[in-house]
Amino acid sequence: MEDDAGVYQLREELAIITSVDYFTPIVKDPYIYGQIAVANALSDVYAMGGKPIIAMNIVCFPAASMDLSMLEEVLRGGSDKLKEANVLLVGGHSVIDPREIKYGLSVVGIIDPRRILTKGGLTVGDKLILTKALGTGIINNALKAGMVDDNTEAEVAQSMATLNRKASELAVEVGIHACTDITGFGIAGHLSEMIRESQNVGIAINYSLLPLFSRVEEFAKIGLIPPGSQRNRGFYEENVIFSKEIPDWKQWVMFDAQTSGGLMLSAPTQKAERLLARLHEEGIEKASIVGEVVDYPQGKIVVK
Repeated sequence: MEDDAGVYQLREELAIITSVDYFTPIVKDPYIYGQIAVANALSDVYAMGGKPIIAMNIVCFPAASMDLSMLEEVLRGGSDKLKEANVLLVGGHSVIDPREIKYGLSVVGIIDPRRILTKGGLTVGDKLILTKALGTGIINNALKAGMVDDNTEAEVAQSMATLNRKASELAVEVGIHACTDITGFGIAGHLSEMIRESQNVGIAINYSLLPLFSRVEEFAKIGLIPPGSQRNRGFYEENVIFSKEIPDWKQWVMFDAQTSGGLMLSAPTQKAERLLARLHEEGIEKASIVGEVVDYPQGKIVVK
């Protein structure tokens, strides 16, 4: 089974879980960039119900064209986010990059292999909960064009820098059927993976229930679609059936490439309602039931 992180079992009740991720800056503030990169790198471990415990920095830095103080701020942001997550930084590796800075981490966590959350396991009748708003790709593309106001920029940056730790802990506590995090493949891509890893199921999404960042639809309507989201549509469009009520510009939300997005959680109705209430109690206000697992059409995502 293909999943969000690698797992190696040490004994019956203990396994290590590993992942790695890094990317170029998507916000102007280097400190916030460092925080987002860490939250994103830890997310794959959280998506499987694991507890990250140690990490190592990965840095590519254009020393000839960028002041070292910029890197210091990135690493300070990353260090502070690791402390928030109770993850110990044990080292790292850096190289000179002639073009641009890149930052991320390799992460090691621990998990009880009997309680792993996987992408598979979708069960007909399950409700689907998304824990963060969508639209980071579209907003970040608009940011590059200088079209994003300070409030919207701050809203999206705060979300991307927010750990998925509490959502993961609650999902394990309540007990769910399946989980993944919504990142570069967009919601359509990651739901397609969940369908593929499950048995004889499809997914129905209610577009009106999708939590979106401010101005996402505004920017989508004028065509500010980033290259990654365009590639996602090429890869996954055949898996998605849109109702006639969803115009083309709204459809882009389903393919928008996310950075440090939320978790997609699949659980039976009663557990899903209890989990949603707990998520809201813990301040995860954007968490929403956005759809359900269906028996037809198998292998497809229907958006209405």
